[in-house]
Amino acid sequence: MGDTMKHVLAILIATLALAGCFNTVPATAVHQPMSVRPELKDAGAANNGAIFNVASSRPLFEDRRARFVGDTLTINIAEKTQASKKSDTKAERTQAMDVSVPSVVNLPFKGAQGMTLGLDSSSKFGGTGQNTSSNDFISTITVMVIDVYPNGNLLVSGEKQLGLKDGEEFIRFSGVVNPYTITGANTVQSTQVADARMEFKANGFLDSSQVMGWLSRVFLSVLPF
Repeated sequence: MGDTMKHVLAILIATLALAGCFNTVPATAVHQPMSVRPELKDAGAANNGAIFNVASSRPLFEDRRARFVGDTLTINIAEKTQASKKSDTKAERTQAMDVSVPSVVNLPFKGAQGMTLGLDSSSKFGGTGQNTSSNDFISTITVMVIDVYPNGNLLVSGEKQLGLKDGEEFIRFSGVVNPYTITGANTVQSTQVADARMEFKANGFLDSSQVMGWLSRVFLSVLPF
């Protein structure tokens, strides 16, 4: 195999590797895992009827709200944040100094007597900064109970994937839910979830084109200018 063919193969392999990087799943910061299998119940002696099933039964007066590991819960994400910051700093300093040479008798440097020296210095500093941010996140996602704390609170986590023409979008959510905030429809508002972590990410080529390459980041962090 000639050197030219080797170079072509190397370029093809590198291109395929880079193409595979564009389709990788974005990293996440939500609680893991995002799905679990329900815990097995101690069914005892199986005594199933025409409708009653021991393995999937619940008490007669128990509703369908999430309370066990593996149960599902719908989160209504309605987040709206707005923040504004403005700062203005000014500093000014002025200094003046005058020095006079006294009369000099029987000492060298007689020619400098009577001379007056003056020194003036001033410095001024001014800084202004302003930052405004506004974010809206409206969505609905069904998550799964992955853990039940000793006090009854539920740790939930889940992911929704949307496959589009030019890539995939990922909606992720996790947090700690107080069972008393769950409605009769088995839903809860995201504003009532503690330690809430929500993400909206994508892995299409449009998102990849907006990310600085690793080589550029290296030079940006190393070069002093």
